[in-house]
Amino acid sequence: MAYTVLARRYRSQTFDDVVGQNAISSTLKNAIKSDKVAHAYLFTGTRGVGKTTMARILAKSLNCLESDSPTTKPCLKCDSCISVNTGEDIDVIEIDGASNRGIENVRELRQNASYKPARARFKIYIIDEVHMLTTEAFNALLKILEEPPSHVKFIFATTEPNKVLATIQSRCQRFDFSNISPADIMGQLKNILTKEKIGFEDDCIIALARLANGSMRDGLSLVDQLISTGAEKLTVDMLEEFLGQPNRQKIYELLSNIGSSDAGQTLTCIDSLINSGMGCVSILDSLIESVRDMMVLKASGSAKQSAVILTEAEKQKLLEISEAFDVPALVYDVTLLEKLRWPIKNSDNPRALLESAMLRLALSEHFMNITELLGTKAQRDKGTKTEGVKKKIGTRTNTRTETETRTDTDLETQTEIQTGPVFASGTDIEEIKSNWPRVVDFARGKANSRIADLLSKAVPLKFSGSKFTLGFEKNDEFSMKLCADSGRLEVIESVLSEALGVSVKPAFEIVDNGKTAARPRPAGARTSQKTIDEAANTEAIKTILFELDANIIEVKEESN
Repeated sequence: MAYTVLARRYRSQTFDDVVGQNAISSTLKNAIKSDKVAHAYLFTGTRGVGKTTMARILAKSLNCLESDSPTTKPCLKCDSCISVNTGEDIDVIEIDGASNRGIENVRELRQNASYKPARARFKIYIIDEVHMLTTEAFNALLKILEEPPSHVKFIFATTEPNKVLATIQSRCQRFDFSNISPADIMGQLKNILTKEKIGFEDDCIIALARLANGSMRDGLSLVDQLISTGAEKLTVDMLEEFLGQPNRQKIYELLSNIGSSDAGQTLTCIDSLINSGMGCVSILDSLIESVRDMMVLKASGSAKQSAVILTEAEKQKLLEISEAFDVPALVYDVTLLEKLRWPIKNSDNPRALLESAMLRLALSEHFMNITELLGTKAQRDKGTKTEGVKKKIGTRTNTRTETETRTDTDLETQTEIQTGPVFASGTDIEEIKSNWPRVVDFARGKANSRIADLLSKAVPLKFSGSKFTLGFEKNDEFSMKLCADSGRLEVIESVLSEALGVSVKPAFEIVDNGKTAARPRPAGARTSQKTIDEAANTEAIKTILFELDANIIEVKEESN
């Protein structure tokens, strides 16, 4: 006798048997009890969540021959119920929308729908993957959907409801099938394995529920695959040996080495995973999943988190590893790894891409997180000199560029701060222009680095009476507005008056690029001033530079 796969053998037969779709089951049962069954339904949801199964149960309930009327508990023994289960009932027609998608197929359906059912109450059409129908075929369905014969019912199933015409959807009652919860999948798998008299480890069932990703059919297919090995007991080790799933302990070891910034051991872990037969994409997917779990656990601050599908031992291990990370870094890591999936999948040298990405994460200690950066800023604002912040800092934003910045402490280590007045008792505009860098340094030492950075973008234009006019290029209009803000303007006035040795009233204006001398690039910059100005004029980066008192030293374009 031919073997029947578990997904078919244990397919739900009644509304009460359906797993994970209780709301939909209850609604359909109430519709049958109150004799308010619609003429057309649209079942949507991902694969393996019960759309076709629910359609068959509804068909059996409407046409059960043992009942005098539609029932919520079909007998499952009459000719109609048995034929529906096998897909051979003459009054319940199952159609594959992918292979019967043309207008001629729909015209034939409309013609046959006019005939009454042979033996049952209703002629029921179940069209799977209905989104595959052509536009012309959909349009041909409209009339019969709007005014169907009383003996006809339509049940459409699709994984892509967005491709079903709105005019079709408006004529149907739509039910969205949710992904089946891991708890429901684990319960069903345990129940089936118990009936099959097959032993299992609880950790293996948790792993299978995780791999099923909300699809009961996928979970049962994986169980079938393990059973076919002939093993008497399903174990976690079998997932690596027979399903090609990376060993989670090895993945955790890799993450631990990344967290401890051990580049050598990071490469050793990758080599071990690849040599065990794992593909680069499979390793990357497991990493994304584990980093995501760490992010959830770290953000929630609790090991008892239902949003992750992990054993208690796995939760504790990930919480331990997550101590080396902060939540913003984990958010960035998930994004980085996900962006790598397509390039690695289509690369001729995927291992090199994977290894370089892992080293990038492992060496992220060269970057300072935002919390530390803001802490450094707070200490500077209080007049405290912060030690150990003399390294390059990477600030990651949601733009398509990665902008590297340096803190004011960096600049202070490279430039001697001007602490005394630049001029004793006033001077002319040409002298001010020649000594403008000294005025900027004076502002850095007397006020703060942000004021100095704003003044460094200005060019002295005119000095008449007490009015001192500074010019800004068009790209620096944002900086000019910051200078003119209440509070900052008073500080600039005080600093300039002290630096120039006379009382001045600052004024600001935009000047043509041709009238302004090119400004020197910030110390350490390897990017053109034009590119830096364009990056600095981006709204997100403006905010970062302003809040962190930072300067752009390099802009690197990233490909999508």
